[in-house]
Amino acid sequence: MSDSEMGMVERFTDELDPVVFVFGALITLGVIGAFFIDRDAVSNGIATVNAEMLSYLSWALLVIVFLIVLFLLFLIVGPWGKATLGDEDPEYSFLSFFSMLYSAGFAAGVVFWGPTEALFYYDSPSPLFGVEGGSSAAISVAVQQTLFHWALPQLAVFTIMGIAIGYFAYNYENVPLRVSSALTPVIGKENLDGPVAKVVDILAVFATIGGVATSLGFIGSQFITGLDYQWGISMGDWGILLIVTTMTILFTVSMVLGVDKGIRRLSNFNMGLFVVIMLATFILGPTMFLLLLGSQAMGGMISDFVSMSLYTGTGTDGGTAWVEAWTVFYWAWALSWSPFAGLFIARIAKGRTVREVAFTGIVATSAATIPWFTFVGGSAVWAQHNGVADILGPVGEHGAPVAGFALFEAFPFGSVLMIAFMIIVTTFFITSADSSTLAVSMMTTGGKERPSTINRVFWGIVLGLTAAILMILGDGAGADALQQAVVITGAPFAFVCFLAMLSLIKNFSATEGRVLLQDTTVLVGSTPDQSDDEPAASAEPSDD
Repeated sequence: MSDSEMGMVERFTDELDPVVFVFGALITLGVIGAFFIDRDAVSNGIATVNAEMLSYLSWALLVIVFLIVLFLLFLIVGPWGKATLGDEDPEYSFLSFFSMLYSAGFAAGVVFWGPTEALFYYDSPSPLFGVEGGSSAAISVAVQQTLFHWALPQLAVFTIMGIAIGYFAYNYENVPLRVSSALTPVIGKENLDGPVAKVVDILAVFATIGGVATSLGFIGSQFITGLDYQWGISMGDWGILLIVTTMTILFTVSMVLGVDKGIRRLSNFNMGLFVVIMLATFILGPTMFLLLLGSQAMGGMISDFVSMSLYTGTGTDGGTAWVEAWTVFYWAWALSWSPFAGLFIARIAKGRTVREVAFTGIVATSAATIPWFTFVGGSAVWAQHNGVADILGPVGEHGAPVAGFALFEAFPFGSVLMIAFMIIVTTFFITSADSSTLAVSMMTTGGKERPSTINRVFWGIVLGLTAAILMILGDGAGADALQQAVVITGAPFAFVCFLAMLSLIKNFSATEGRVLLQDTTVLVGSTPDQSDDEPAASAEPSDD
């Protein structure tokens, strides 16, 4: 072994947080192995836990995510937004920062569900609105529900973790860049190497691998379904492994190149192609209809935002089941991404203000997401409703991944759009995979911003392997069970995100001044006795 190879190995072993690395790897690999040993037993066990968790915690996820959205909106317009994540200048331009945040933490799901989700709501609308599936009234409601799911709330859980991790890591001394650092004021800086912090970081590794691999499994299946549906290229298990292996090699190369040369450049390319496909759909599709539909759906989302956020389906036949199958599942899935996305956001947001990160995280990204779902999803619903194309038929036969190809097949220059769509599916797979792998590597090295190549390659292989297994399992019980496992691992992070929000409130109240109460207000207990004829003394800002 050469000196350089020995140096790489030594760096890998020296930088590891052995507890987080070993337990995170063992849990992840253990779940993978368990599916091969006795898939049915594991699937049944996970399904039972998932059902119980949804029964008792669905309301909590809805309330917590709603409160986080309100808090981030307050940070954008309120006085606390001027706080900065460290005292250095930002490392990246705003456009690159936005592109990386969007591509790495969110856009893979946007691309997958863009042509598909509104169709499901058109066929089976939320009971909240009381409209009949497949009717004209269901068109606007379907797009409105889609915008609600993919605009502010999902982005909010990523953003709150990114702000909390980055603020405490860059503004406190000796606080590492890792997920548990978001809870610094709650658990205490001296306990960041304690058992509570270790548990949070281990669960973060497991949740990230499960959540991201499930999403990458969907994205990979979209690529392979497109090959089969459009060109008749059927991929067996070995073909799936070949495709995922190729994608894994690509994102590993991008990851090894680093954030600046790899993720940043590919993210900028992604956003350019994303805009091209979106505008092409708008121009070639029912342009005026999409403008009218988008205005109405966005207005409905704004006016109904509170009721949609807190709707549990209680008292309506099938209402609770619908909410748990869609909104609660989405929130839990987003929460399973929140450790990785938050850590990655913190990594690229150094030097920016809290207001800027909050604005980018929930407003700027929503400004890109809303037109995509309006143009692509709205075109799909329009085509289905007016008989221009039968998309639900192929979806019922081949699954959700085929929707985009069935839609673009009905467009002028459809083959060109489908090829561009497959390219963006691949590149978003790569950016999501390499940024999540970087985040997991950071989690398992105690918060190092630039983990060793061996560490990143190891987690890249694990992530690619997990995604391949999901795709091979396909529509069987195994895939369903692993998705349910994502809910199980993601739901507890609702409380981690809530505690991260409380940590920020506690810190900003002490450093930036209280908003509702005077700084001298005693929150608990009695005030010191004062003489009636003595003026009250001005107090120093409290540390509470």
